[in-house]
Order: sequence, then structure tokens, then C-alpha cells
Amino acid sequence: MMYSKTVLDRFQHPRNAGAVSGANAISEVGNASCGDIIKLTLKVSESGVIENAKFKTFGCSASIASSDVACDLLKGKQIDEALKISSSDILKILGDLPSHKLHSVLLAEEAIRNAVEDFYKRKENRKKLQIKIKKKTFIKSLFYCIIPYIERIIQGALQNIAFLFAKPVFCE
Repeated sequence: MMYSKTVLDRFQHPRNAGAVSGANAISEVGNASCGDIIKLTLKVSESGVIENAKFKTFGCSASIASSDVACDLLKGKQIDEALKISSSDILKILGDLPSHKLHSVLLAEEAIRNAVEDFYKRKENRKKLQIKIKKKTFIKSLFYCIIPYIERIIQGALQNIAFLFAKPVFCE
């Protein structure tokens, strides 16, 4: 079986090759049996829309074409909708592949799932960092609020110490 015109076109003229600048979701997957590796980078907006998707693939023409189609399917979707993209969706666009090349569309689907997982891990870490920063800011502001009280306590303590060590004055 030969490759479809779509597979050959996507292999020879990929539209999404490269890496997304400022990517906030990254996935790297590989297939040990064939040696194919896909690195998928996504830029997801604050509202969860995938603004851009690019790939770098080391592998056969079917893997490169699958990665390219996967990027097209991702663009403009909500990050949660990305999980609905399946290898069947990619295969429908590519047309038939030889049976020994079907692993390519499965690898592209795996790259999508891992990128979504990476996005949520990064988002969770950002939230944890924001919580830490808020706690530090609260503690810092609390500290600055109580400094005047601490200064007064220290001044009072120093006056008491000075009084204790002052030379007694006797009245005659």
C-alpha cells in the first residue's frame, strides 16, 4: 500500500514544524520499536484555548504527517477538548496508512494527551507558587504592621534595663 496524497503532502510540506515560542505545554513521546520521537509544544491562553501548536518529529513520513495533522486539530480548541482528539481523527484526515505505520497516529495521540497533562501540571505548580507568594506577602505585611509595636516593646524593655542598672541616688 502506498501513502495517500495527504500523507505525502504533510510529510514534504509540514505546516506546523518547529517549536512554539513561550510554550506552556510540552510533550515528548517515542516508540522504542521503530525509534520515532515526537516533541509537541503548545501555547495555551489564560482562558484555556490552544493558540498555537508545533511539532518536531524524528521519524518516518507517517509520523511527521501525523504530528502535523495533530497540530492542526489542536489549534483553536479548548485544552479539555484536545483530549477528545483520537488517532481515528488523525487517520481520517491522512487517509489510509499501511498497517505497519499505524503506530504513527497512535504516537501523535499520545503526544496530545501528554501535552495536556503537562499543561495541567504546570498550571497546578503555578497555583502552588501563587499560594506561596500570597502567604509570604501576608506574613511580610503582617510583620510590617507589628514592627511599631515591637519597637515600643523594645524601647520599654531598654528603659527598664537602664533603670535597673542606674546608680542609685541617695537623698541626704
